[in-house]
Amino acid sequence: MPLQSLKVLIDADACPMKEEAIEIAGRYGAEAILVSNGGMRPSRFPEARIVTVAAGPDAADDWIVDASDQNSLIITTDIPLAARVLEKGASALRPNGHPFTRESIGEALAMRSLAEHLRETGVSKGYNAAFAATDRSRFQNAMDALLRRLSR
Repeated sequence: MPLQSLKVLIDADACPMKEEAIEIAGRYGAEAILVSNGGMRPSRFPEARIVTVAAGPDAADDWIVDASDQNSLIITTDIPLAARVLEKGASALRPNGHPFTRESIGEALAMRSLAEHLRETGVSKGYNAAFAATDRSRFQNAMDALLRRLSR
């Protein structure tokens, strides 16, 4: 598989690891693509392609799914998006370094649904864990390993 066919698609609106993802993608000759609904400054990420999609609830997700294939790594916290790209044969990784897999996506979707129900009923406030230095390190190691596997 030629290295230039590798793509890293970053669900960029809320991704804390954009710079690290672009840097690691560059090491493998992968195209880094930041996809957002707006607000990205092109000059901040000159090595990446920036795609701004129209406003809409799933416009960025739909663009990412359409652009993904088995040579793609998607960086996202969006569980339904991860499920969609896994169906296309792509790989998916959370910014904290935890991968989404075909084996784990069903449980992740179920837990998301449960958490949403608990928030709606007021049982849970829905706070997310703070992003830690260990998350950054785990992400860098996991992304490196996934791109190494995809580039073979």
